[in-house]
Amino acid sequence: MTKERADAPDGFFEAEAAGLRWLGEPQADGGARVVRVSAVSRGRIELERIRETRPTGEAARAFGAALALTHAAGAVAFGAPPDGWDGPLFIGKRPLPIAHEAGWGRFYARDRVRPYLEIAVDAGSVTTDQLAVIRAAVERVESGEFDDEEPPARIHGDLWNGNLLWDARGGVLIDPAAHGGHRETDLAMLELFGAPHLDDIVAGYDAARPLRAGWRDRIPLHQLHPLAVHAAGYGPSYGRALTDAARATLAL
Repeated sequence: MTKERADAPDGFFEAEAAGLRWLGEPQADGGARVVRVSAVSRGRIELERIRETRPTGEAARAFGAALALTHAAGAVAFGAPPDGWDGPLFIGKRPLPIAHEAGWGRFYARDRVRPYLEIAVDAGSVTTDQLAVIRAAVERVESGEFDDEEPPARIHGDLWNGNLLWDARGGVLIDPAAHGGHRETDLAMLELFGAPHLDDIVAGYDAARPLRAGWRDRIPLHQLHPLAVHAAGYGPSYGRALTDAARATLAL
């Protein structure tokens, strides 16, 4: 499979390749399978062709366990890019800020919500009243109130259903926004847009590396980032969803 983009900014597909390489490093130890990069150059990337099929519950549980191992491979800091990559990062077509934070909340609020919130407001996707609610939630996150003992995880960063393919061998990760983040963020993204056999994915994950108590209650917290990104580009319906997630975060 070949992806091309004539107007790709510097490092666009190279960042994708670096993320796939980094995420793929734990495969030898049972980590999640990642699509293979055949070649990459400015404006172009060639990837292994995945012959898609419908997933089974068994395959979903195996993927969940493998994803847990990928996360456990870790990152040097929250917001850190893939090891060995010193270029830009992207989520979709938008720039993704790079950071090197020891605390998750400050990084998440500053670099994963605020940049896209400002764009969403300018686009008319978030109203003044909604903005007040969202800012209140972001300020609580930024304060470190939700920080925990979890180390920076090696996360996919854009793990919605469309970036998880299935073939006869199981789940395959594609198109990452890979960075050092919180492992619950990847699971929250799968929850946000739905994934086949999601309960089985979570069961496999939890069996391999148990999730902290209350993680389900924190799903809206970890959905603030993808919802802010979508509100920046896809209209007021995502602004409303972002506000709902902010209210749920404030209720934690």
